[in-house]
Amino acid sequence: MSLLSASLGLTRYRIIEEVPTELLQQVPEKLKQFCMVDIDGTADERSFGWTNIDDMLDMNWVVSPPEKADYFAFSLRLDTRRIPPSVLKKHNTIATNKELEHNKEQGKNFVSRDRKREIKEQVTLRLRARTLPIPAVFDIIWNASANRIYLDTTNAKVRALFEDHFTLTFDLHLEPLTPFFMAMDILGEDAAPRLENLDPTIFV
Repeated sequence: MSLLSASLGLTRYRIIEEVPTELLQQVPEKLKQFCMVDIDGTADERSFGWTNIDDMLDMNWVVSPPEKADYFAFSLRLDTRRIPPSVLKKHNTIATNKELEHNKEQGKNFVSRDRKREIKEQVTLRLRARTLPIPAVFDIIWNASANRIYLDTTNAKVRALFEDHFTLTFDLHLEPLTPFFMAMDILGEDAAPRLENLDPTIFV
């Protein structure tokens, strides 16, 4: 679990809506419904979804349930295939040269632009099928009683992916708990004009 690392970056959220009790009871089933789909046997470029925080290979929560006392704990797993640009360029050149040799036998001394695009797509798919996806796992803690979510990354792309997938899964919307919104949460919305006019403190 990366949450048990010596150091980590956290993004904190609050759930905007009131969460119905019946929805909380459905969390385990909804996690399974929108779980990670393995792409090892495909040529897909990317796949993502929920998985067990205790075992990233457990998409059915056989090893342990997502309920941890008053919390839900699960992970967002993202598998991505990356073909190094130099490898793609090499195999694309080989395939294009073969096509040119074939065309020369037919009396043509060039490969059309559309055919070059088609060759590149075919080469990319072939290389993807031979490339193992690289997994990345991001842990999530959901404090249901406090309506708070903790995601163990500050990466903007992963945060956006998490926010969208969370909304798709639970039909709930998240608001990042930046210092401004945390102050609003404590002081109330009436404090917004005062907070907006604050200048940052510069430490030297």
